[in-house]
Amino acid sequence: MPKMTRKNTKKRARKTVEAPKFCRFTRDDIFEIDYRDIDVLRRHVSAQGKISPRKRNGITAQYQRQLKVAIKRARFLGLLPFVGE
Repeated sequence: MPKMTRKNTKKRARKTVEAPKFCRFTRDDIFEIDYRDIDVLRRHVSAQGKISPRKRNGITAQYQRQLKVAIKRARFLGLLPFVGE
C-alpha cells in the first residue's frame, strides 16, 4: 500500500497590506532638496552609508533624483560620511 502524502505541505506566506506611502517633500511643499540640510539627508541614508531606495522612502522619482545629488554633494564637502560607522 503506498504512503499517503500531502500535496501542499508548505505554508504559504500571506501578503501584508501596507498603508500607501506619500512623498513627504510633496506634502510639505518643498521644491528643492538642499545639500546643507543634513537632518533631512540623514533620514534617507542607511547605517552603512547607502542611499535608501525610492520604494522604501516612498518619495517620488523627481525628489529621489534631487536627493541623490544632494547626498553626493554633502559627502563631497564632508557634511556626510561616505561609509557608516
